[in-house]
Amino acid sequence: MKSRLLALLLSALLFNLAACGKKDASPAAGGEEVIRIGAIQPLTGPQAHLGKDNENGTRMAIDDANAAGTTIGGKKVRFELVSEDDQADPRTATVVAQKLVDAGVRGIIGHLNSGTTIPASKIYYDAGIVQISPSATNPKYTEQGFKTAFRVMPNDVQQGKVLGDYAVNRLGGKKIAIIDDRTAYGQGVADQFEKAAKAAGAEIVAREFTTDKSTDFMAILTAVKAKNPDILFFGGMDAQGGPMIKQFKSIGLNAKFLTADGGSTPEFIKLSGGAAEGAYSSLPGLPLDKMPGGKDFAERFTAKYGQIQLYAPYCYDAVGVMIAAMQKAGSSDPAKYQPALAGISYDGVTAKVSFDQKGDIKDGAITLYQVKNGKWQVIETVGGPASASAK
Repeated sequence: MKSRLLALLLSALLFNLAACGKKDASPAAGGEEVIRIGAIQPLTGPQAHLGKDNENGTRMAIDDANAAGTTIGGKKVRFELVSEDDQADPRTATVVAQKLVDAGVRGIIGHLNSGTTIPASKIYYDAGIVQISPSATNPKYTEQGFKTAFRVMPNDVQQGKVLGDYAVNRLGGKKIAIIDDRTAYGQGVADQFEKAAKAAGAEIVAREFTTDKSTDFMAILTAVKAKNPDILFFGGMDAQGGPMIKQFKSIGLNAKFLTADGGSTPEFIKLSGGAAEGAYSSLPGLPLDKMPGGKDFAERFTAKYGQIQLYAPYCYDAVGVMIAAMQKAGSSDPAKYQPALAGISYDGVTAKVSFDQKGDIKDGAITLYQVKNGKWQVIETVGGPASASAK
């Protein structure tokens, strides 16, 4: 009898614990509801500077929402950031994704990399939790058919086409070499660049690969030099791109150097040791000073956290559009606010944010940059409703 009673009590306890995990939000001491928003990015390792930048952009948006006294469904709420480190590693990403699902978060901002965003997205989809990536650009992320997956940055189909066209038609590239880091992001953007460059009439004379942990590229660059390319494109992040262009210059490789958004950072220039001068890159979105709320965001963010690395404004908008969808639906339950998010039009810092049927941002712009006098300088913006004014 005692064992049966104990079993009944244990079952009741487990049921109550499970029910607590499924609550729309948790009550706070002051009577307001607490809504947990998860953020996952690399906070350790060679991409930690980018991950911290993302975390700070997310945190600033949550702090602003709390300071504004946000209400949902007529009730005052308080948002709580729950941040995790995925180390830019796909396996770690799935572990911490499940951890945040189990913690009862009502939405996810992240991940930073395509290689972590894509595997984690299945976990969020299975749990019915909305995920908005501020920076994953591989098209596969939104091609999986997950209604919970969104992004606030244009994808690599758009970025690769702009870069490929520019390399051939504006820079005169005829013989092009490509190196990528074999990640979902680096290889993905390199594939799209190659496709566009070939379509524009260029010959791909070399296609080499490295890893997202490497810093010595002399063997690869020597092999590339033998092919005598007039352009070298690198698909990867700044931690590899900076040392690569330094070594590129040291062996006298006479070609123009192009990279994509992963290299469009102050860190790329710093790691190059001065060799980045003249390099080209692209970054989805408008230049910061041309974004609708870019100047104000830059002033406030810089005063609080220091120099913007790359994706912080997009993290801010990812939080903002998620909260706007909750308000529109009158609920923080992902099952209720996801349909509102899919049909929303939100005036963000970076752009007017709205999504297509796959969850990709509509009317995305791509901006081209070149390093001049030790800084990334805008060349022109292609696509997007405000591109003409961003040149």
